[in-house]
Amino acid sequence: MAIFRYVSHPNVVIDPDVPVPSWGLSELGRSRAQALTQQPWMPDVQRLVASAETKAQDTAAILAGHLGLEVETRPETGETDRSSTGFVPQERHDELARRYFAEPETSADGWERSIDSQQRVIAATADLVASTNDLNTVVVGHGGVGTLLFSHLAGLEIDQRHDQPGQGHYWAYDIATATVLHPWRPVDDIEP
Repeated sequence: MAIFRYVSHPNVVIDPDVPVPSWGLSELGRSRAQALTQQPWMPDVQRLVASAETKAQDTAAILAGHLGLEVETRPETGETDRSSTGFVPQERHDELARRYFAEPETSADGWERSIDSQQRVIAATADLVASTNDLNTVVVGHGGVGTLLFSHLAGLEIDQRHDQPGQGHYWAYDIATATVLHPWRPVDDIEP
């Protein structure tokens, strides 16, 4: 039984002077990514995929070092394009994110529309969640697009209530039965 897991990068160094896609993991983020390697299912991972952004690559590199796997980079799994606004303070970001999820076919101040982000990540991972894939796969990416992919696979409408509660979470999907096994869980909350 092959399992597909989607991991959102953990905590980052927020720097308004650096483009958001270039933000790297903070020390806490690195520590949480290291904790993820202790999940009991980690030794079964056979394929590791990541988006091209620094924070996803940083996370994937930690997992790859632990697993002895190469990271396959898929830029199409990248985070939502928010370059129209660049860095915004947290309160403004939260307002835009609410609009992003609430109005899937409308751009929130120039952000990529959530319906477009969803279609992009569905297409970019279609072979990984297809019934013909028999490899336990982890995709390292971003919470927003991870939520959109989760919603699609679970047969749910785009809605912020399905979003991760913070950076550094993962969900799991059984490829053979096309069933979501669980929603977002913290990367450092080790499964029993």
